[in-house]
Amino acid sequence: MQRLVIDEGSAGQRLDNFLLKTLKGVPKTHVYRIVRSGEVRVNKGRASADTRLALGDEVRVPPVRVAEKPPAAPVPAREFPVLFEDDHLIAVNKPAGVAVHGGSGVSHGVIEQLRRARPEARFLELVHRLDKETSGILLVAKKRRALTALQDQFRQRETGKTYAALVIGRWPASRRVIDVPLHKYLTGDGERRVRAVADGEEEAGRRSITLVKVARELNGYSLLDVTIKTGRTHQIRVHLLHEGHPIAGDEKYGDFALNKALARGEAVPGCRFDRMFLHARLLRFEHPASGETVQLEAPLPPECQDLLAALDAAGHETP
Repeated sequence: MQRLVIDEGSAGQRLDNFLLKTLKGVPKTHVYRIVRSGEVRVNKGRASADTRLALGDEVRVPPVRVAEKPPAAPVPAREFPVLFEDDHLIAVNKPAGVAVHGGSGVSHGVIEQLRRARPEARFLELVHRLDKETSGILLVAKKRRALTALQDQFRQRETGKTYAALVIGRWPASRRVIDVPLHKYLTGDGERRVRAVADGEEEAGRRSITLVKVARELNGYSLLDVTIKTGRTHQIRVHLLHEGHPIAGDEKYGDFALNKALARGEAVPGCRFDRMFLHARLLRFEHPASGETVQLEAPLPPECQDLLAALDAAGHETP
């Protein structure tokens, strides 16, 4: 029998989420079964799965058998470039190619590596997510109150989030709003994909709105400032593809032949580029403690700057 006292890191969580995190390896169905049967007690009383735990609560957990798993590979300790940090949150500049968290074949991501690098931290949780292939600003909460306040802002679309995206072709300056529903599905091999919903089948997708502004024209490419008004999976990637302008280097939705030519240095003279050109460059939100507006900017990574410089140079050489 375990008797667990809720600390600041767990205060505010639902009972079921707390148990699933605490009893790793125990099937979810069994966790819900011991809650329904009353074997789990909060402050000596029965509790439901959706009970919110408070600081100092005592949770009694009955003995459970945890399935043995092979030892996982050790998580390396890693810090990431910090754009902002105080007692409530950290904003890091995530590099492309690094997942934000482990799972789905990924042993560890930003949050696991950051926790390992900061063993003294009592609470570190992701506020939001970025695709593995996307670089840029990522928020991590250092307190549960900060986490819930910031997540509420993201959920209510009260944050200003702008991405830099390099797309193939010349984007029409008049095309500033993309309002096309998106449908999420799994391929035959279990891969998560998204498609734009065709006219007449809008009910099959969720409304998705993306705002686009041309920042620069570069020798057959367009550098865009993209702001999302809804937060759908792969929204920017699929919306830009739907308009006929896939993101350079996008291995899932892009121009695969051109991506290979970019990676080999054949598409743009003097430059090899082997990642997706999508970067979360600006984020604006209200500080969860002070209420003051915080605006953060992450400069383009060197490899993106190099590609833009090479495209600019190639454009000037064109007669």
